[in-house]
This record gives sequence, C-alpha cells and structure tokens, in this order.
Amino acid sequence: MLLTTLYIVGITAEAMTGALSAGKRNMDWFGVMLVASATAIGGGTVRDILLGHYPIGWVKKPEFLVITCIAGVITTVIARWIIKLKGVFIRLDALGLIVFSIIGTKVALSMGHHVIICVVAAIVTGVFGGLLRDLICRQTPLVLHQELYASVALTASTLYLTLLWLNIPELPATISTLITGYLLRMAAVRFNWRLPRFQLESESSVH
Repeated sequence: MLLTTLYIVGITAEAMTGALSAGKRNMDWFGVMLVASATAIGGGTVRDILLGHYPIGWVKKPEFLVITCIAGVITTVIARWIIKLKGVFIRLDALGLIVFSIIGTKVALSMGHHVIICVVAAIVTGVFGGLLRDLICRQTPLVLHQELYASVALTASTLYLTLLWLNIPELPATISTLITGYLLRMAAVRFNWRLPRFQLESESSVH
C-alpha cells in the first residue's frame, strides 16, 4: 500500500515534468500526453519488456496510464504555477526515483532473477523514463551528465536487497531504503555530486 501510494505520487510528478519538456518543444496535447506517459511509466514498460514480465504494468492497471495523461493535460493549464514549485518537484522526483527502483527490484526478485538482474531492473525502472523523455524531445539525456541519478537507483536497489538478505522485514527494509535513497539523491543535488566525466578532445584541438 505504501509503495502503491508513493508510486502514484511519483508518476504524477514525473508526468508533469515530462509535460513541461513537451511544452518547451511546442507540442500539441497528444504530444504532451505521450511525453508525460513515457516519462512516468516508460521505465517500468522497458523493464517489463526486457524481463518478459507480462502483462506490462499499465496494461494490467490502465488507471496508471490515465493518471499520467490527465496529469500531462493539467500541466498545460497550470504550467506557470508548476515552474514556481521547482524545488517541490525535485523532491518528488527524488522520492519517485527510489520508489521506482524498489519496485523494479521487487519485480525482478519475484521472477527469481539473480541479484545483478534485480539491480539492473531497478536502474531501468528509475532511469529510462527520463531517457525516453529526453530522446523524444531531442535533447541530451539529463541522467547521463547531471548529478548522481542512475547511481542512486543502483545504491537504493543494493541496499534494499542487502536488508532483505539480512532478514529485515520488508516494510522496514522499504522505509529504510526510501529514506536513505532520498537523502542521497537530495545530497547529490545540493552538493552537485557527479561521476567522473569522459571528455574526448576533437582532432582539431589535439593538432
């Protein structure tokens, strides 16, 4: 119940951020709903396809797709207000990332996959929605060059799996992972923590 509630909050917030990206590209309402849905539930969709986990989440529960589409359309009306609440959405995005990561881990775990696959499933669930959003909107994927993001999903999944391995009950393990992952993501935003970058100089600059 806790994860389901937080998941709905997460996909709503992600859908709104996706809609804002669509608005910057002057898309029509269909484009807005497409980008909003891809951002919010795209990660879970890619995960389910890769793992062969059917029916896909939003096919099993179409209300999730409806929520993302409605959130996208509402964003077109209250966009200016949403932009002013940027800090709130950063926090909701951080929370959503951890929720998606835990859910991705649980899905792979329930299918009997190796822990490495469980961690990969967490990263895909948490990150691929943003990747799809940026690819559709023709911009460099933010998760690949901004503050720690995919690494936070990896850490959250690893922590969750470790707590379960230590026989910690699922609810305390979930809450502990939510708090730790959220604080890590917000610290990364606050202190601009990033992974080392690879920058290849062009031939013209070398010669």
